[in-house]
Amino acid sequence: MLSTLSLLLVTTALSVVMLLVLSSLAGSKVEGIREWGQANGLAVVALLLFASRGVLPDLLSIEAANAIFLLTIALMFAGFRRHLGLPVPWRLLAIGGLASFAGVVLFHYGPESTSLRITSVSVFHGAACFGIAASLPHAQGRLRYPYAFTRTAAFLLGLAHGVRGIFYLADAIEPVSFIAPGTANLIFFALGTLALPALTLGAVMMSNARVLSDTAYAADHDHLTGAPSRRAFFEAAERELARARRHHSGLGLLLVDADHFKRINDTHGHATGDQVLRDLVHRTQDVIRKVDYFARLGGEEFGVLLPDATGETALAVAERLRSALDRSAQTGAAYTVSIGLAMLEEGEDVASLMGRADAALYAAKEGGRNRVECASARTGASVGGA
Repeated sequence: MLSTLSLLLVTTALSVVMLLVLSSLAGSKVEGIREWGQANGLAVVALLLFASRGVLPDLLSIEAANAIFLLTIALMFAGFRRHLGLPVPWRLLAIGGLASFAGVVLFHYGPESTSLRITSVSVFHGAACFGIAASLPHAQGRLRYPYAFTRTAAFLLGLAHGVRGIFYLADAIEPVSFIAPGTANLIFFALGTLALPALTLGAVMMSNARVLSDTAYAADHDHLTGAPSRRAFFEAAERELARARRHHSGLGLLLVDADHFKRINDTHGHATGDQVLRDLVHRTQDVIRKVDYFARLGGEEFGVLLPDATGETALAVAERLRSALDRSAQTGAAYTVSIGLAMLEEGEDVASLMGRADAALYAAKEGGRNRVECASARTGASVGGA
């Protein structure tokens, strides 16, 4: 028959496994990993001390074990708060933990009551679990399921600890053994000891989702400007091309290039050049339509996809953008941009569209810069500029 000792050993093994899993994430720079790892390391010590009840002195198997186990849930709570970028209420945790530990000491050396010791510890554990649940927001995308799982698990564990505390408080007039084999005692003991592995599982799920999300973001965004990357741009271009074909709608492409960018770097330094690129991205994102897709293609060249656009709309967006990026009158690293505009033609692919926009951009450069040039049709010559 399952016993409390068996549960302790199983939970200890689970904590060791979780500790190893968390160790594998230590290099990910995800906030909270350190606290969760410390919590599981301390849990192993606490659980082994609990398992030694009757073998080791009570000071170790009761006071030390409970103190360490109270610290584990406090560290789990702190880990979740740090993971979410929220402040950790260390003072409140310290007050609650010390009050709970005082109950352990009081009902060991004062009026002896295992039930009241359990109640005292359950109150703090339950409060920490509810605190974790309340801290977790309703996330979207890749983070949605891990957050929902952890929030639900924390709430249910907080509820279980509350019921556990009430159960033992009501039973306080009768002596209860820590290792009593009764069904109720085993259930509540399991809830108390398995809470940490359950919360750690949620923490691991959240950490993995965060790592995958950050990796996907890094792959799809330029690290300097924060704009989508060339890779993300071409994926978006293929999607918009397919959409334009399905709906027989227009699709425009702007290629934007900072004029004399090498001169800016040589004259003012690369730090100033970087600031020019960041400024260009910020101003572009303020000017283009919400349905448009903007990305850095490389160096000082950027691309803007214009879904559902006519030639007139695309030209208006391009002119508005060129005007917003005309920083020739500013002091310091003044800059302007040249823009090549191409509209998708029947049967055209992304490479061809890019090629015509690039030719238009070259024409804008040759035509004096700080201008918009429209691409020629695939079978004709340039149709002018603006």
